[in-house]
Amino acid sequence: MKDISLLLIGLLISILGIVNITGNISTIHSYNRRKVKEEDVPKYGRIVGIGTLIIGLSLIIGFILPLLHINIPLEYVIAPMGGVGILLILYGQFKYNKGIF
Repeated sequence: MKDISLLLIGLLISILGIVNITGNISTIHSYNRRKVKEEDVPKYGRIVGIGTLIIGLSLIIGFILPLLHINIPLEYVIAPMGGVGILLILYGQFKYNKGIF
């Protein structure tokens, strides 16, 4: 239970991802969504939300694995899943916002 912060941060990030998936992109910084066309908002929210959810789930899994006595270094779980999440977010940024800012 020493890594409870990993679970709490993972839950918070996962909730933000779910909110974005539903089409509510108000949790994303305004400069990251200012060039997104109105008709692309649901698609943008979905792709960024999925990326955010994957990052949150990686942290939750990183919390659960030691509890199950599975001896996999957390870097082998959190880093690849987090990388996939970041790539999805960047894909959404470049496709729908035409850049990071």
